Amino acid sequence: MSRAMIPSQQKLAEKLTILNDRGRGMLTRIYNIKKMLGNPENKPAFLSDKNLEPCLRFLSRRFPNVDIKASALVPVNNIKSEVVKSLSLYYYTFVDIMDFKDHVVDLLTTMDACQVFLDITLNYDLTKMYLDLISTYVSIMILVSKVEDRRVVLSLYNVAHEYLHATGDPSYPRLGQMVIDYDNPMRKLAEEFVPHSRVVIPALLSLHKIYPKKNIPADQMRSLQVLSLLGEPAKIMNVPNTDMIQCEYLSQDSMEKWIIFGMMLCYQYLQEAQAWDLWKTSLQSGYIVQLCRDEVLHIHSYIVQFFESLKGHNMSKRIQEVKDLQHQALQNAPAIHRERRKFLRSALKELALVYTDQPGLLGPKALYVFEALSMGRDELHWLLRHFDNPPSKRHNIKMSQEDFVDRQLPELLFYMEELKGLVRKYNQVMQRYYVQYLSGYDAVLLNQLIQNLAVCPDDESVILSSCYKTIAALNVKQE
Repeated sequence: MSRAMIPSQQKLAEKLTILNDRGRGMLTRIYNIKKMLGNPENKPAFLSDKNLEPCLRFLSRRFPNVDIKASALVPVNNIKSEVVKSLSLYYYTFVDIMDFKDHVVDLLTTMDACQVFLDITLNYDLTKMYLDLISTYVSIMILVSKVEDRRVVLSLYNVAHEYLHATGDPSYPRLGQMVIDYDNPMRKLAEEFVPHSRVVIPALLSLHKIYPKKNIPADQMRSLQVLSLLGEPAKIMNVPNTDMIQCEYLSQDSMEKWIIFGMMLCYQYLQEAQAWDLWKTSLQSGYIVQLCRDEVLHIHSYIVQFFESLKGHNMSKRIQEVKDLQHQALQNAPAIHRERRKFLRSALKELALVYTDQPGLLGPKALYVFEALSMGRDELHWLLRHFDNPPSKRHNIKMSQEDFVDRQLPELLFYMEELKGLVRKYNQVMQRYYVQYLSGYDAVLLNQLIQNLAVCPDDESVILSSCYKTIAALNVKQE
């Protein structure tokens, strides 16, 4: 008789933390390998050797099942030690990616079995880590498919290994199959994510509560007095009233990547109104999505290629929609972001002046600093990525260079540095304020909520009581 899986015993948060950290490392490694193999000066000399060209073509054509006795491979035997030594770094990066993939699939399956419900406004950390892991995993597999000579490198290493040790590397059969399976990475990943959609989709749809408020034009930000301390003078000492404080400074750039990759994986759900709204808005916001550092996707073209590869799914309507959204993004997004940077310059200037004059406001109004810095960072990243990666000329849309050449950019950077400097300078002001706030207000409210709980399991009661006692005992240590 099988026992039910108990979520609290699965250490989901710990596994997500470890895999996210490992994923960032794997993304950097595959990025570096792509750059090295893409540059003739950096890749091993024998990969550019004219005498080895017939051998390399043979390996690429027969990948992954290569007959080591083939006469075309004789030249490899002469340099087998050099090949193993030079290619081991490349080869074992792919092995580690396969290992990372196995762990990700295992964790996602465990979370499905535990029937985890994710909502960014309720369980922020778990949901953010889950969506981060998915976008990192997708980015890694896309980069794997973009590495030049990956088939040659893997099969060449395995052949040299077999010449040297009389047996191929034990990881090679699975590795070869992974490389073939993920030649079209999104199609394979979409198949893989069918069972995971029950967890992915609620997590993505929960972004509907916060993403539309982030992605608004500058004139609307002004009318709503976003980031304004002076808009309501009577409330200047009040802490902002929000139930989802971490969501307020969540990166718009991250959310758009989650939405785009998540909805590509679960494209069947695009017929739902909220999912379509998120998809449409994020694809109107820009036309570049970052994979790692300067490796980016021209996202609309990539989605069209993916949808075209889905034979038998009648995706012609979706393809046309994406092309229309691409046209809108090319035509409107640069001007929208230019106006948003203009708004942020004045908003951050006002914040810097007010906080410099009244540093005590960094206590109750600390959230405004983090929101401002998050928005500033997103706009800077947007500008740099889109400036460095212009769209193809075949779109036949005249783009104004004034939208990308921002002469006031140093001013925005200056105010961001000013705000960061004020936070560092007055960190004790903020610390004292929130220590007193936790013990004097949050602890009291938490205790009342615990007392009013109708049903509370013993293990949860112990955790909540421990939280209450810890924050109630906090005090400002005077030195």
